[in-house]
Amino acid sequence: MGARRRRARPSGAPGRRPRRCDLRPHQPRPGRRRPARPGAHGLRQGDPVRPRRGAGAFALRRRGLRGQLSAERDYYELLGVGRDASADDVKRAFRRLARELHPDVSDAPDAEHRFREVVEAYEVLSNSERRQLYDRFGHAGLRSGGFEPSTFDLGSLSDLFSAFFGDDLFGMGGRMGRARGADIAAHVDIDLAEVATGTKREVPFGVAVPCDRCAGSGAEPDTPVTTCPTCGGSGRVRQVSRSVFGEFVRAGTCPTCSGAGKLIEHPCEKCDGAGRVLQERTLEVEIPAGIHDGQRIRLSGEGHAGATGARAGDVYVEVHVRPDERFVREGNDVYNTVDLTITQAALGATVTVPTLQGDEQMTFEPGTQPGEIVVLRGRGLPVLQGFGRGNQRVLVNVTVPRRLTEEQRQLLEDFERLAGAEAYEPSEGFFDKLKSAFR
Repeated sequence: MGARRRRARPSGAPGRRPRRCDLRPHQPRPGRRRPARPGAHGLRQGDPVRPRRGAGAFALRRRGLRGQLSAERDYYELLGVGRDASADDVKRAFRRLARELHPDVSDAPDAEHRFREVVEAYEVLSNSERRQLYDRFGHAGLRSGGFEPSTFDLGSLSDLFSAFFGDDLFGMGGRMGRARGADIAAHVDIDLAEVATGTKREVPFGVAVPCDRCAGSGAEPDTPVTTCPTCGGSGRVRQVSRSVFGEFVRAGTCPTCSGAGKLIEHPCEKCDGAGRVLQERTLEVEIPAGIHDGQRIRLSGEGHAGATGARAGDVYVEVHVRPDERFVREGNDVYNTVDLTITQAALGATVTVPTLQGDEQMTFEPGTQPGEIVVLRGRGLPVLQGFGRGNQRVLVNVTVPRRLTEEQRQLLEDFERLAGAEAYEPSEGFFDKLKSAFR
C-alpha cells in the first residue's frame, strides 16, 4: 500500500486529551492535514487545550495578572531611561526621581516604597559590572552573583544620596534631611451641621521647640561645642566594602557622637543637651465645609522642631464627625425620616421637616405611601473643595394607632367597606420606589 494507514482506535476507547503541560509538535503528524491557518489564539484548530472563554478565561487572566503584579520591576523602567542610557543619564534620572519621591517631600502613601525601588535600580545601573550582569541575565543573574539591595532607614536616605553624589538630596548639608522634626497627630470633633458650613477649632497639642537658653545647640551658653572628629560633623559614617562586582557604600550612625555631629562638654541645664524643650501650643484650624469623617488636615511646619535648626515636622489634625440624631450621611447626601398619621398620608398634609439649614415646611400629596422617599434637591452637604451640594432624602413613615376606641374602630370599619379595592391600588412597586430614591 502506497499510503500509510492510521491505526484504527478500538470502538468506544476514549481518546487521550493532551495535558496542559504537553508539548505540541512543530510539524503536523503523518496522515493529518494541516489546517490552512491557526486559530485566533495561536493554537492549532481542533486543539482540545485551548484558551477558555467566559468565567474560565477571566480566572486565567486574573491569575496571570496576579503573577505580573508580583513580578520584579525592570530597573530601566523604574528610572525612566532606555537600555542605551549613559551613566550621566542614569544619574540625572535618579536625582530627579529622588527629589520627587523622598518622604520629606512627597505625601504619596507609596513614596517610601517607590524611593527604595529607585535606589535599588540606581545601585545596579550606576555600576558597570552589575549593569552588564543585569543586561545579560536579569534579576536572576544579580542574585546568583551575590548582589543584595542596600538596607537603610528613612532617616538616612539623604545620607545615601550624599554617598552617591557627595551632596544631600536637596543640595544642602547631609544632616538637614536626616534631622527633620517628627510629625504630630491631633484630633478634633465637630457636628454634622458644622460640616455643612465649615468651621474653625482651637487644637491644643504638645510640641518640641528649640531651647531658648542654648538656642538649640544643646550646650551651655559660652561653652565650646566641637565638631565630631569621626564623622566630620555629618553624624554619619560610611563603610566601603569590596566585592567582585565593585564597591558597596553603607552609611550608618556615627558611634562617637550618636548622630549629632558634634561633641558637647557642658550640656545645657534647661534642655539637658537635647537642644529642644516640650511646650504646649494651641493653633486655630480652619475646617472646610464638606469634610468627611476621618480625613486629616495637614499643618505644614508646625510639628516638632528638627535638630540643630533643621526643618520642623508637620501636624496632622484628624477630623471626627459626631453622629447626628436627625440625619444619616451617605457621601454628600443626608437621609432622615418624617412621621405621618394615616389621615395625613391619605389626605395630604404640610408638616415641619428638619434640614441642615433649619426647619422647613414640606407638603406631602394625598395618598403618600409608607416607605416613599421625597428628594429635596441641593439640601445636602457641600462638595469638599468643589462646587454644588448633595440632596436630602426624606423617608416617609406612616404611624398606625395602637389603641382605638369603639367609635374609632367602627369608623375605620365603615371606611373599609366604602373604600373598595380601587382605593388601595399601588401607584408604583417597591423597586420603583427604590429607583426614585436615587434619581
